[in-house]
This record gives sequence, structure tokens and C-alpha cells, in this order.
Amino acid sequence: MNALHELRTVRPSSVDDATRALAESGAQALAGGTDLLPNLRRGIGAPLVLVDLGAVAGLAGIDVQPDGSLRLGAATTLAALAGHPSVRADWPVLAKAASLVAGPTHREAATLGGNLCQDTRCVFYNQSDWWRAGNGWCLKYRGDKCHVVVKSDRCYATYHGDVAPALIALDAGVEIAGPGGMRTLPLAALYVEDGRQRLTLSSGEWLTAVVVPPSAGWRADYAKARIRDAVDFPLAGAAVALRRDGHRIAGLRVAITGTNSAPLVVPTLGVVGATWDAESAAVLAKAVQATANVLATTVAPVRYRRRMLLALVRRLVDELWNEG
Repeated sequence: MNALHELRTVRPSSVDDATRALAESGAQALAGGTDLLPNLRRGIGAPLVLVDLGAVAGLAGIDVQPDGSLRLGAATTLAALAGHPSVRADWPVLAKAASLVAGPTHREAATLGGNLCQDTRCVFYNQSDWWRAGNGWCLKYRGDKCHVVVKSDRCYATYHGDVAPALIALDAGVEIAGPGGMRTLPLAALYVEDGRQRLTLSSGEWLTAVVVPPSAGWRADYAKARIRDAVDFPLAGAAVALRRDGHRIAGLRVAITGTNSAPLVVPTLGVVGATWDAESAAVLAKAVQATANVLATTVAPVRYRRRMLLALVRRLVDELWNEG
């Protein structure tokens, strides 16, 4: 581990003050720090200012709204999210996904906003400073070459979050604060399929809350493949939300993680309206294969991750269909 470089820390107490601080050149948001601080100790990133969001008023909280929707403050911890009675009762996939992130002590510190905006990962990037220097750095940070796809002009580091696909399957939206005021967008639109750019946020913009629609008629679940049963990021993961109407699929949302530079939505137009059978499963499998772009960004074999992703999606839809 490296010693942290010299930097300044500010601790704003309001959304407006935090926005102004984050608009400063070289500023970076700090929430639970479970992703950011280990990277900084490895020499990954060199912000000039850390904007500690821990004192921003009203940034944490889990509230069921009068219309039945769920509003989650960005500073809500994953432990609080996983254990909240209303979340467990009405949006159980969200509680499950949060409970599968890292270990218990991480979840006590890690925040929802930080988890959603976490850095992408790659076996050539998440290394010690001397290792990365010895390999000529990489396109994501300080280098000019992607070691995964050597002739590419973009970074293929992978997004490995658990909570984002669950929220995308639930059709969640996010509230973004910035110099131009507040704006909202679907959670899926927060991400860019580029391991270096990652997010669609402009300078000074940051995530303040997540809003989840009422769960009416939908059932959802999340599963991931990982080497160990605790702590590990997903090598491949999928969240599925399904609404059944008799012998047909009235609605289906599938989101994947651990395979691409962003959590992505899998098109399901060829399956919605049909019954769930071998033919529909084959159509969905082709859509998953067309969406996923599994590359050698982890120590796990590419073929294994591809096959696990297909198996996870098939199993989740099978179970949700039968439960419905």
C-alpha cells in the first residue's frame, strides 16, 4: 500500500454546498469510502479535494411514499437497506442484492450512492502501483493501452455492482444534483459503456437519491456467480423482474452485471407476451448473449462467466414464472 498523497478534505452540510465543492477542479465525492479509499492507497487516482458527504442533511433515509413508491437517500448504508422491514417485504430483491455486497462490516459503512457509482474493475487495473508501473500502466489510468483489447481506443474495465441490476430490474430512477439544479433520469441512463468514463454525470453533479416504483404485480430476484460465498464481486450477475398473466409473460425486465463496463438492460421484446417455454428461453438466451461482452478482465475464465450468466438468467426466470 502507498501512503496517501497530500489532499484537502471538505465536509459540506447541505446539497448546495456539496454541489459547489464537487464542481471544484480535482474534487471527488467520499461517502463510505469502501471502494475509493483502497484505490487511493494503491495509488489509483489522485484527487486534490475529497468532498465528505457524511454531514449533508437529509441524505440518508428509507421512506415509503404515499403513492407506494420507495425513496432511498444516497447516504443510506447497504446494511440498513438489506435489513429494512418495508424493503424486505415489498422489494425483497433489493434487500437481497444489498445483503450480497462484500462482508457485514463493509455493508455497515458502504452507501447506496457509492455502491451505484463504484469504479469499474480490471485485473490490469486493481493492482499495486509497482505492478501497474511495470506493465506500462493501462488506458484506464495513466497509460495509453488497454491490456484486455490491445488495439482498442476505449477501456473495457468491468462494472461489478450487485445493487444496480436489481434496481434497474425494478425500473428505478435517480435524482441528480448539480450546478444546473436537480434532474432525474432512469438508473440505467446513469451509466456509460466505457470502463474509463463510467457515468453520465457532468462536473459537479452527484447522486442524491433513488426512487423505486411500487412493486404491484411484479416479482423479482437477483443472483450472482462468485468464487467465494462472501466478500467477492460478481463474476457474472443477473436481476430479473417478471409479471405473469395466466399463461403468458405480461412483463419482463432483465439486467446484467459483472460482464460489461456498465450494468445493462437485456432486450426482452421477443419474450414478453409469450408463454415461458423452451422456445422463449432460447430467444432470451440469444438476447443475453448479444448484450453481454465478457472479456478477460478478471482471473475467472471468460467461458465460465458467459455460461454462468446464461444459467443464472434461465434459473431466475424459471423460478419467478413458477412462483407466479
